[in-house]
Amino acid sequence: MNRDQIKGRAKEAAGAMQQKAGKLMGSPKHRAKGLMKRGLGKVQKTVGDARERSRDRGGIDDDSY
Repeated sequence: MNRDQIKGRAKEAAGAMQQKAGKLMGSPKHRAKGLMKRGLGKVQKTVGDARERSRDRGGIDDDSY
């Protein structure tokens, strides 16, 4: 597991919580921010997954960027 995977999952979770809080408060602004954060987390996690697969295949090293 690399940094991008960990940070991505954390952003996903934080976004989901913010989205739910916005729904409870009736705040479309918070729901939208949560949705955005959640989406960014998914992208970052996907990048981390790709790095992990590449590293497993002998491609890149986590510290090379």
